[in-house]
Amino acid sequence: MSFATSRDDRYFEDYLPGSVHRCGSIAVEEEEVLAFARRFDPQIFHIDPEAAAQGPFGGLIASGWHTAGLMMRLLAEHFLTTVGSLASPGIDQLRWLRPVRPGDVLSVTVTVLDAVPSRSKPDRGIVTSAIEVVNQRTEPVMTLTAVNMIARRPTDQGDLLSVPGQNM
Repeated sequence: MSFATSRDDRYFEDYLPGSVHRCGSIAVEEEEVLAFARRFDPQIFHIDPEAAAQGPFGGLIASGWHTAGLMMRLLAEHFLTTVGSLASPGIDQLRWLRPVRPGDVLSVTVTVLDAVPSRSKPDRGIVTSAIEVVNQRTEPVMTLTAVNMIARRPTDQGDLLSVPGQNM
């Protein structure tokens, strides 16, 4: 499924519970794996291909935090709105399920679980989504639950549109 609106005209009302969104793919490059790990996660299986070959994963793997960064890139490019994304209070249930290796191609799928208008700030709502990152063999490598604050669509009168089935 894709959104009915572009990222430049997407607001809280466009994030429908139950909708599933594919967010493209991104290649995992060895140079980036090494650079990220050397700076942020200098464990031997992330920074030394020769030593990693003898380690528990049988080769170099990306840091889970690097994998999360790659996922975030796709999420920002395809799922989040450029006009209504306000911030995120956090994520829940982050799991790294399989090693991610240089040469892998990761794809991201987002399922909107819930979209609830804020009671204290009527200009926004909270969107909760299940995110799955898979490799080129469609094996899940990372999952998480994301929470995002998204602006509600303004109307000509400056009021907020009501969301069907939601009480304010």
